[in-house]
Amino acid sequence: MITVIDYGSGNLRSVAKALEKSGGRVMISHRPEDIVQADRIVLPGVGAFGDCRANLEMAQLLEPVLNHINKGKPFLGICVGMQLLFSEGHEFGIHPGLGLFAGQVIGFDKTMPDPNNVPMALKIPHMGWNQVRQTAPHPLWQGIPQEAWFYFVHSYHGIPNDRKMIAGESVYGIPFCAAIARDNLFATQFHPEKSQSFGLKMMENFISWSP
Repeated sequence: MITVIDYGSGNLRSVAKALEKSGGRVMISHRPEDIVQADRIVLPGVGAFGDCRANLEMAQLLEPVLNHINKGKPFLGICVGMQLLFSEGHEFGIHPGLGLFAGQVIGFDKTMPDPNNVPMALKIPHMGWNQVRQTAPHPLWQGIPQEAWFYFVHSYHGIPNDRKMIAGESVYGIPFCAAIARDNLFATQFHPEKSQSFGLKMMENFISWSP
């Protein structure tokens, strides 16, 4: 059973439907016991970093999530669900994350150099389709070509202290971490559930993944 964690972050139904379409048995739940019993969990996220972190704690879901991860069970984070894995987020102040990846989550600057060092104005949030370069092999990339297009909606991005943890990169003014992985953890800044065939393929890979 795959449990999609309901902690008031929204976007749950589309994640669950994508997993079901990919062949998964799925429940959406805010109950700690359902996380404890789950074979796999998905932590989606839409909203501010600090609010999402506080919601996890208030719902008493933080400990079950960490216990699931510590037992080596598969975990997929999506958007803010990826950002929460970092040490801290810098959105409306500085807020602690789960500390599973050392690093910070910071906002895009409105003016950044493009790859040719020419200043350009960026629309914030970064919203729409972007290509993702796979920087490390991983079972969740199976059947997905290099530079495949995925759908993003975000104003902040994670910067891991150890770049070896980056599994995929995209470019929006600057290169940024689009996917991160270690052991039984895999997380994406993009939304697989909104990314059509390649997103569904990633969901299918997650369903069969045995870390």
